[in-house]
Amino acid sequence: MSRTDVPARARAATVPAQPSVVTTGAWLRTPSAAPGVFRVRPLPGEATASYSQRLADPYQLTLPQLLDGAGITLTGHGTLPTAELHLSPAACHPLAALVRIPLPHLTRALPRLARNHDAHHIAAAAHWKRLEAEQQPVRACTLCTRHRSHDTTDTAWVHRPPHRLVCPRHHQAAPDPRLTTTVHTQGVPELATAHHAHQRLLRHPRAATAWTAARAITTRWYDHQQHLTHRWHTRLTQLCATNPYLTTAGSASPALLARDLVTYPETVALARALATQPNRHHHTTNDALTLIAHRLDLERLAPSANDPLRVFLTHTRH
Repeated sequence: MSRTDVPARARAATVPAQPSVVTTGAWLRTPSAAPGVFRVRPLPGEATASYSQRLADPYQLTLPQLLDGAGITLTGHGTLPTAELHLSPAACHPLAALVRIPLPHLTRALPRLARNHDAHHIAAAAHWKRLEAEQQPVRACTLCTRHRSHDTTDTAWVHRPPHRLVCPRHHQAAPDPRLTTTVHTQGVPELATAHHAHQRLLRHPRAATAWTAARAITTRWYDHQQHLTHRWHTRLTQLCATNPYLTTAGSASPALLARDLVTYPETVALARALATQPNRHHHTTNDALTLIAHRLDLERLAPSANDPLRVFLTHTRH
């Protein structure tokens, strides 16, 4: 099937017809660049394999058939979220032409589309590459996905940046790639509040550094049950009550699967406190701890000498 056959197949799908069989030989003809019928919009940060699969769905094609019809040679095997689809530079152009989206816009939406490409590789090719656990995408909001997929699917995978942990419109989140469905968060409204606070924090010049430090600190507190344990246990219980599958999601415990979500409000609050610390020449470490305790809605915060927050404050003030 040629590139022009892909939109033709979509038009034919809208008209009742007798069942037909697509022959293997039809897929071997050399394709030409042509726009497709369906303009499927990518989700922000979407995995290339996820977007390609969503594009294939309205055409009623498999992913290999879609790529072949676009003149892109696929090698290897893989499945989301443990593997990602890597396209050569020459393969990106026919994909952009097919979806009728300028390549720069498509590249901004798909963060892995133009990564690790060999500039001398002129063939339109795609291959699967296995991802490490920390690189794997997570499930996107099902309602956002359906809205951008012509109602053909509610499944998509995104390489989610930390400031998009929660979909505040539809109250869904995916804190871990091992979850095959999203977590409904309407029972924990402080997560949406934290999302909005995180967007405001991004305007601060020290936001990225403060977020990295804050996440490391709250993760340590969570794993070692320090300072905010009761609050986090209550939030985890609320999430499990709304999402009972968290307790049956394979070998990982719900405490681990939902960790980033459970600690999210305090991580945002701590990051904001670290990013907006007063001048260190006029405030001591204890002054900073008092301010942070207030931001975390704690009566007091007296971490030990080895606590990661005290270590961070001491290090940055000398």
